[in-house]
Amino acid sequence: MIDEPMGERMQRLGDEALGDDELLSLVLEPGARNGRGHTAARTLLSRAGTLRRLSTSSVCELAAVHGIGPLQAQRLQAAFALARRLMGRRLRPGALFTSPRQVFEHYHSALRDVKKERFLVVLLDARHRVMRDEMVSEGSLTSSIVHPREVFLPAVRESAGAVVLVHNHPSGDPSPSDEDVAITRRLLRASELLGIRVLDHVIVGDGTYSSFKESGLL
Repeated sequence: MIDEPMGERMQRLGDEALGDDELLSLVLEPGARNGRGHTAARTLLSRAGTLRRLSTSSVCELAAVHGIGPLQAQRLQAAFALARRLMGRRLRPGALFTSPRQVFEHYHSALRDVKKERFLVVLLDARHRVMRDEMVSEGSLTSSIVHPREVFLPAVRESAGAVVLVHNHPSGDPSPSDEDVAITRRLLRASELLGIRVLDHVIVGDGTYSSFKESGLL
């Protein structure tokens, strides 16, 4: 079959029959064959190197490619965001906190490729069951400014019995920095005054994590 539309080929053979560039072109240009959308998709992948690296590109970076407008760039970002949400197994309300690895597995896909540090607090009830999480800070490329007030306000407001602290290292190396240790100690002092336990501080890296509890730092 000559020049079969990619969407029809995917429907007939499954998505495995299409390459990354072809799937991207369908997002850019639904109903595409091998036209401008396919050319732009191949250029995007060539510049980024990998699909994962492409998924972290900004709208401006995507729109800089010939054939990609702001609307198409937003469409791509939305598709990547949906993929991250689908991959992420977030802690569900009522789930029981059992280990640092459990926290890592829930937040890894959502945090590993973020270019800035994000600091989250997971609120737990008196039995250490998950209530919800909240992002309390988003920092620069190298650090996140975290104040005890922002960390514990949601916990106080919702009468949480304990919290787990989570943040990412954009470098991919989850080893705690001196600043991470200092911030954690400050938050521990605040937690003692408030009567809200800090069960752990988990740092998410690229495919790995660091736990203050497991490392004996908590």
